[in-house]
Amino acid sequence: MASEKVETVVAGNYIEMEREEEDSKSSKSKLSSFFWHGGSVAQVLLTLPYSFSQLGLLSGILLQLFYGLMGSWTAYLISILYVEYRTRKEREKVDFRNHVIQWFEVLDGLLGKHWRNIGLFFNCTFLLFGSVIQLIACARIWSFLGLIMTSFTAWYLTIASLLHGQVEGVKHSGPTKMVLYFTGATNILYTFGGHAVTVEIMHAMWKPQKFKSIYLLATLYVLTLTLPSASAVYWAFGDMLLTHSNAFSLLPRTGFRDTAVILMLIHQFITFGFACTPLYFVWEKFIGVHNTKSTFKRALARLPVVIPIWFLAIIFPFFGPINSTVGSLLVSFTVYIIPALAHMITFAPAAARENAVERPPKCLGGWAGLYSLNIFVVVWVLVVGFGFGGWASMLNFIQQVDKFGLFTKCYQCPPHKV
Repeated sequence: MASEKVETVVAGNYIEMEREEEDSKSSKSKLSSFFWHGGSVAQVLLTLPYSFSQLGLLSGILLQLFYGLMGSWTAYLISILYVEYRTRKEREKVDFRNHVIQWFEVLDGLLGKHWRNIGLFFNCTFLLFGSVIQLIACARIWSFLGLIMTSFTAWYLTIASLLHGQVEGVKHSGPTKMVLYFTGATNILYTFGGHAVTVEIMHAMWKPQKFKSIYLLATLYVLTLTLPSASAVYWAFGDMLLTHSNAFSLLPRTGFRDTAVILMLIHQFITFGFACTPLYFVWEKFIGVHNTKSTFKRALARLPVVIPIWFLAIIFPFFGPINSTVGSLLVSFTVYIIPALAHMITFAPAAARENAVERPPKCLGGWAGLYSLNIFVVVWVLVVGFGFGGWASMLNFIQQVDKFGLFTKCYQCPPHKV
C-alpha cells in the first residue's frame, strides 16, 4: 500500500509538473514553445508558392489546412507517448534530470528495440536532410527571433506580390501533371511535419503535457503566414513559379527584399542548430560523451555530424524539390506513420488503455475514434504521401540532377548574359 502511494506521488509530480511552480514559469514555457515552433517553417515559405503552381490555388489551400491538422494530430500522439513513457519510468525511480529524452528512447521504452531502431533510422535520416535543407536555404539563440524573421518574410512576400501585381500574360495552369501535383503535395506534407524534435522540446518544458495545445495554436499561426503569402505570390506570378522554386527570385530587388533575404539567412543558421541538436545528442550518447561537462569535448565530438551535412548541401542544392523528396520518403514515416502505429500498439492491451496517463477526449469518440483516426493517417500517408509522393518527388529530383548536375554553383539562376 505504501509502495502504491509512493508511485502515485511520483506519477503525480510529473503529470502535474509541480503545481507549486510559479505560473510565470508555465507561461514562459508556453511562450517559448510557441515562438520556437513559429519559426520552423521559414525556408518552406519560399517554396510554397512553387507548390501552389504545381497544385493550383484550391488544392494548395485545402492541402495546407488538411496537413496542418494532420501534423497537429501526430504531434498530439507523440506528446501522449512521451508522457506515458516518462511517467512509467519515473514510477521505476528513473531520474531524467541530467538526461535529454529522445524519440527513439520513447519507442524503446514502450515498444522494444526493434521499434527503437526503426525510429532512430528515420528520425536521424530526416534530421540529417532537414539540416541540409536549412543550409541550402541559407548552444541556442533566442527563439522569438525566428518568429519575427518568419513573420516579416511572410508578410513581405504577401504585400510585395500584391503591390507588384500580376505579370503580363500571367497563367495559372496548375495542376497539369500528376508528377507535379504530388510533388507539390509532399512539400506541404513536409511543411507541417517539422516536429521530429518534439520530444526534445517537451523535455525542456516546465509543463510538457501542455505542448499539444501550444502546437495546435502554433500551427494555426503558421497558417496565417503560409496561406496569404503563397496565394499572393502565385496570384502575381502564376506558372513562372514552376521554374523558380524560391519566391525571392521573382520579386524585384528592394530594401525590403534584401532585409527579408538577410533575415532568412540568419534564421536558417538558427534552425540548422535546432535541427542538428537531436543528432548531436544521439551521436554523443553513441560515443559516450553525452554526460561530459567539457564543452570542448562535446564540440569536437559534433564535427562528424556537421561536416557530412555541409557536404550534402553543396552536392544537392535543389531548393524545393529536395523538400518534397524528404517529405515523402522520411517525414511520411518519421512524423506521421510511426507515431500513429506506435500509439495504437502501445495502447492495444486493455490494461494499457485502462492505466493510460492521458485518455483520448470524449469528443473524438474515445479509444474507438482515436484508433479510427490513426488508421486513416497511416493509410493516407502510406499511399498518398509515401507512395504517390515518393514516386513523383524522386522523379522530379532525378530530373533536377540531370538538368543542373551535382555541385551546381547557382541553382535555377537565369543564363549569364555575355
